[in-house]
Amino acid sequence: MPERVVSPSGRGFLLLDAHPAGCFESVAQMRAVVEARKDVPGPGPTALVIGSSAGYGLAATVAGLVRHGIRGVGIGFERPPGRRTGTAGWYRTIATDALARELDREFVFLNADAFADSTKAEVLDLVADRFGALDYLIYSVAAPRRTDPVTGTTFQSVIKPIGAAHTTKTLEFDSDGTAVLRQISVELATDQEAAATVQVMGGADWSLWVDALADRGLLRPGFRTVALSYIGSELTSAIYRSGTIGAAKQHLEVTAGRIGQRLTAVGGRALTSVNGAAVTQASMAIPGLALYLGLVHAVLGDDMQSPIEQSVRMWDQLTGAEPLDLDDEGRIRLDRWELDPSVRARVAERWESVTPGTAAELVDIEWFRTQFRRLYGFDVPGVDYSRPVETDRPWPTPR
Repeated sequence: MPERVVSPSGRGFLLLDAHPAGCFESVAQMRAVVEARKDVPGPGPTALVIGSSAGYGLAATVAGLVRHGIRGVGIGFERPPGRRTGTAGWYRTIATDALARELDREFVFLNADAFADSTKAEVLDLVADRFGALDYLIYSVAAPRRTDPVTGTTFQSVIKPIGAAHTTKTLEFDSDGTAVLRQISVELATDQEAAATVQVMGGADWSLWVDALADRGLLRPGFRTVALSYIGSELTSAIYRSGTIGAAKQHLEVTAGRIGQRLTAVGGRALTSVNGAAVTQASMAIPGLALYLGLVHAVLGDDMQSPIEQSVRMWDQLTGAEPLDLDDEGRIRLDRWELDPSVRARVAERWESVTPGTAAELVDIEWFRTQFRRLYGFDVPGVDYSRPVETDRPWPTPR
């Protein structure tokens, strides 16, 4: 495919194309944040990262490669180039593969549906043949639907409140890019919708992965697995933590206990990691979160921790380089900076005060706009967006 100039176009928080050079540079900038540890023994631990192409899963992969020298497998589910460009995750995986090669780490990336039995079979064979067993499993999956491999039933996830409909403030962008503060109402989830969301976003698939690995004898002594979760503020709780997605996250946390019981056979441990708020493609689907994120950054500025910074802390704790920072329910807490009482109070004060006339003053709109566009490789410093780029890049092949 000939080179072409790629420009951002789309509606709302969905852009239709991604910029390859911007995606490559964003991975390079993530890598620059991470300092390699000097005390990593041997070839480094072996890890499987499910959801390695975007958001916190991508950050966990980059942080693990650079800081702890992980080897292993990453799974993403991305659209290849065609009439449109590939997805941002497609290009970021190419960049992450190049990083792994530069660091001389054997890491294989698969573009596949993590929910499918065929994917699990392929990954288990790959782990057995190339790595012998796993030390870590990072589970970071956000998906609209999942087909149960046993029953064949396809479940659809929704983002809705439970118990009562909910009206909230939200930040949107008009077609000309102007930021607009609006109120939106989200209808109550049915019992069936809530249950289906738990089936998609809860711990069922995470448990199946661990069971499959254990049944094949692919867990090394001391194996640890962590699924990424979120709690957030009371400002977003009605639509998130107390809603359908929150029910799924609670199921994920309950599942950690069940998985942990099975892992006693190898001296292992299952945990959930409560990460802080971030601009990700998954979070953009949550009503009200754009406004909340803009307010948090307006309050915290550079003290708002990025996914890559949090992933460094997560890996240090998982590997034992630093002690686990657990709450009373046994969850790793990487979000304490967000839920600090002073921060919560200042954000809440702005939330209550913000109006269409004061949004530009109280909300860091430009930061949020830039972060959102960077999800697709745009507005990344150091990239010349006037230059044509090759968009038809192949998925990386294993070495």
